[in-house]
Amino acid sequence: MTCILSVEKRPDGGCGTIRYVTGNEKYLASLALAAGGVDLGSEKKTEFIPNSEYTRYIPKDLNFEDACYRCAIMMQPMYNFVRASRYPFDIKSFFLPMQSEDENIGYCSYTQVLIPKTDDNLLTLNISQETANDVIATCIKLREDKPFNEIMQGVVEDVRAICGAEYCSILLVDESKRQCSELGQAKAPDSQLEWLEKSPEGSDFYDLVESWQDTMAGSFCLVISNENDMEFIRQKNPRWYQSLTAAKVERLVLYPLIHREQFLGYIMAVNFDTKNTQHIKSTLELTTYFIASEIANNRFINQLKELNRIDMLTGVMNRNAMNTRVAALSEAEEDGPCRKGVVFADMNSLKYVNDHQGHQAGDMLLKNAAMILQSTFAGDEVYRAGGDEFLVLLRDTDEADMKQKIEEIKKKAELFENVSFATGYCTLGRDRDIRKALSEADARMYEDKANCYRMNPALKQRT
Repeated sequence: MTCILSVEKRPDGGCGTIRYVTGNEKYLASLALAAGGVDLGSEKKTEFIPNSEYTRYIPKDLNFEDACYRCAIMMQPMYNFVRASRYPFDIKSFFLPMQSEDENIGYCSYTQVLIPKTDDNLLTLNISQETANDVIATCIKLREDKPFNEIMQGVVEDVRAICGAEYCSILLVDESKRQCSELGQAKAPDSQLEWLEKSPEGSDFYDLVESWQDTMAGSFCLVISNENDMEFIRQKNPRWYQSLTAAKVERLVLYPLIHREQFLGYIMAVNFDTKNTQHIKSTLELTTYFIASEIANNRFINQLKELNRIDMLTGVMNRNAMNTRVAALSEAEEDGPCRKGVVFADMNSLKYVNDHQGHQAGDMLLKNAAMILQSTFAGDEVYRAGGDEFLVLLRDTDEADMKQKIEEIKKKAELFENVSFATGYCTLGRDRDIRKALSEADARMYEDKANCYRMNPALKQRT
């Protein structure tokens, strides 16, 4: 698929209007497919009109414009590999300069080859030795035997150096929670830039980040390198434009982090060295693939660890997590200056409910019990220690506070059918052994259970 493009050179030397001069049948058919036959007044967008602006058929793309300008005006042959999310395929594109008799209009041929999306496509990239060295150095750093966050911080610092940027950041985006978080950031020593003026965890910041995808319009990256590009942002996304200008951002490279079609976030370089734009693009295009893969793998491992710690029925932490936590507390020195406590809460009716109403009703009983404990001991650690037994580890507490909370869970239990707790507690002083405290709390729980049966003989029959 091949076409001829004309590129206008503005009086200030920048890129002006880009037009489709003509194209072969396959390329014109691809324009019709990309445009989708949208009405434009009395015309159809799919009807090719020679010398019409390229944005008549495809969304405005700063990367495409930069490649056209470099080829047609600066007479540089260009090769691009595009992993564009808006298409179900990857694109290999070739730009070749053409002679022009008009010093203000340049021409180039543009050929594109569509290939099915596969990770192996990355192996066909025609990259320079400098780019290969930078990418390999990043991959080696990703395999270092260090904490994950420390590794990613080192990667961010390397990317900032490669880009000659004032600021660089890896920004993670959790679409389900509508939250953002920085995995790492690096600033030039003399930078006064305040890029993230507000906390990235804030909802306002997430709303802003969410708008970036529409601004990119499915392109594989966004490069803002001059005032003309910034004007595009002003028209397309005024709110983001205001944020950029307020932070004194003049140039920006933004690459989405995507692994197996899962969107993870962005890597960005602010106020980068425009003399190395092509090297920066080719390096980040490949580097982001490996960074995204590492982030996705780390997230998967953390999810497995979390599943290993969580009781899947009730959502509280499980016995495995409890044993690990107790072992850590028993082996460590004083865990902070605050007072601690333990509470055992054993359900009185689970076996009866399972035997007479079925395990589905018993599961609901456990869920209700866990909900009561989590709401009462908000901010503390709630564990399911066994089939019908829960443990709570508290911080910043004393005996009066624990008694009050135990009364609270028993009152809340009265609101649910069949939910009844026998409880025991123990506070820990600075030198108190956690295992002795657990043993004392467990003994008090059985005393409480015996008192419950004496006060309510019918309850014992339902145990």
